[in-house]
Amino acid sequence: MDALVNGTKVDTFNATGSGAKTEAYFDISGCRPSGGALFRYDAVITSYPETCSGQMCDETAVVRNFSCGPSERCQGNNTCMFDSTCTVSGPAVIDIHGQVNSVQDRCAYTLMSTPSVPDLQVLANFQERRRKDVSFVDSVTLRLNTTGVRIDLKQDGRVQVDNTTLTLNSSVQLIHGVELSKDQTGVIAKVSLSNYTTSVFFDGKTAQIRLKGPAGKVPSLQGLCGNSSSSLSELRLSAYKHTTTLHPSVSHSVLLHLCNSCNLLKAAPFTACHSDIDPEPYITACNNTLCKYPVVDGLNCQFLEAYARACSLHNITLEGWRSNVSCSPPQAFCQGKICSAHEFCAEKTGCLCRAIFASPYRSTDTLGDPTVCSQNSASITLVGCLLMEKGIDYSALHLKDQNCTGQMDELTNMVTFSFNSSRTCGMEVSTNNSQLIYKNAIMTQNSSGIITRNSQFYIDFSCFYTQPGIKTMGFRIRQISVIKQIVSGTWNYTLTMKAYTDAGRTKAVESNTKIQLNQKIWVGLETDGLDGNSVAVVTDSCWATNQALSNGSLRYDLIKKGCANSADQTVKVERNGQGTSSYFSFNMFQFSGNSTDLYLHCKLDLCVTQNNTCNPVCSGGSRRRRSARLTYVNAPTLITMAWTD
Repeated sequence: MDALVNGTKVDTFNATGSGAKTEAYFDISGCRPSGGALFRYDAVITSYPETCSGQMCDETAVVRNFSCGPSERCQGNNTCMFDSTCTVSGPAVIDIHGQVNSVQDRCAYTLMSTPSVPDLQVLANFQERRRKDVSFVDSVTLRLNTTGVRIDLKQDGRVQVDNTTLTLNSSVQLIHGVELSKDQTGVIAKVSLSNYTTSVFFDGKTAQIRLKGPAGKVPSLQGLCGNSSSSLSELRLSAYKHTTTLHPSVSHSVLLHLCNSCNLLKAAPFTACHSDIDPEPYITACNNTLCKYPVVDGLNCQFLEAYARACSLHNITLEGWRSNVSCSPPQAFCQGKICSAHEFCAEKTGCLCRAIFASPYRSTDTLGDPTVCSQNSASITLVGCLLMEKGIDYSALHLKDQNCTGQMDELTNMVTFSFNSSRTCGMEVSTNNSQLIYKNAIMTQNSSGIITRNSQFYIDFSCFYTQPGIKTMGFRIRQISVIKQIVSGTWNYTLTMKAYTDAGRTKAVESNTKIQLNQKIWVGLETDGLDGNSVAVVTDSCWATNQALSNGSLRYDLIKKGCANSADQTVKVERNGQGTSSYFSFNMFQFSGNSTDLYLHCKLDLCVTQNNTCNPVCSGGSRRRRSARLTYVNAPTLITMAWTD
């Protein structure tokens, strides 16, 4: 008797050797699908190599379907490989198991590391954008542990290797064993280590990490991509942690209908990918973000794009999905737009302020820092990203003089406007009691016609300088000169009173110089540290006393109201109010009686030179005549020199 087992003929045999055939029993149990042929244990019944699927008879004689494992993908020819993708978009992390978590602070986290690839670690840095309570993935880092090399993928499309920026294009460059390339959609970094290939894509808003390796064993993955439900504090990297923690701000009105855009992933053409990529984690991540963050900067399309790209990694093309949901073609919109640390790049807008940085400015409704005032200059700095938010082009701004425009700092994107006494830029000078006031304004360019259709911009800013009060010092002639250091507010200058025996003021009176009665003496009142473009020194009065006190009972006037005393023809005043120094001369004298001491006192003013004639006008060589009201900027300063015989 013959039998068929899995299509194989089995003959009967003579068990007794007598020539008579006797039946023999064989184990022919197995699988007989649909009453057809019999298949032994572990036999393949049907096979489809292109999909790595089919049927087989298992060890319990049950027909079982086979295919690649849950984290594996068919490579064709019945070859499966571990192939899984992790998506990080906005604050959301969708791990390789489809679990969703959300990062709430401004920190760096481990996305992926595995003992199977010990030399590689993938990190992500999260920062806030328009709101304090929602953080976004801001950059991705590949760290090669063996060499210590760090490769940073920035939001603006820059790729830096240990802080050195690379120039990339669509052609692959091999850097430290990592394949790097960039096109209009984003940057791709690929590294093959220990039979595993890791690909990292980043377009400034979404990162996707794909890990491929041998089938049969799912590698143990640490980090948010391995298990997004892990404790975030365990995966946070303290070395990259920002010092500011997010605190909820005042919530926007929650408009639930905005979340409905996430459900577009349930409809065609996305349904073509549902059997390969579960859309539910992407819908959850989308809802969690859109329901509490304004739909700006392309956020309404961001999670749809992330899902479509995950599908494309497995050769599934979703035809026409962008036109169906009104999303523009893929483009890494921030490539080439380098923002400062306190800014982020916004689609179709440029560099905008991060919420925490902008908060103190917005709370006070200001666009920049307070005016910085020094003795002879003033400057004000505006925040470039705040101007951008208002739709203001900084290059169209200027001071009252249109030639004085703002200077942009390329690293901080801060715009500074400044002026000084040499470059006044339309500065106006005025006084208020004992204060000197410098005023200017930042404004938009003047229209050439009688109308304008551009928004007008005007910021008025001023500097107030408090002037020094009266200060008195006295010395005898044996001390060569009197020097007074005057500090008050932002003013810091030196006033020197010195005597000379010649008209050229080259022979100073020394401690051993003998001065004879009726000998002509020249006195210089000189300053150092004042700006002659803005103020002038005016000697208001000089007088002599026989005591150190300026209001002594015996008093003899040399200069009165800026002019020489007409009663003393020996007194001559030179260069009074014409610069930062003043000079006069007189013939030496002494008080009658027993007094041998002589104290010379002078009172000085500082005069604003702009729109002023500061030198006193004296008629007849003695009396002062006011041709206009002079503008003084300080209380008078008194200086005293002592003489003895």
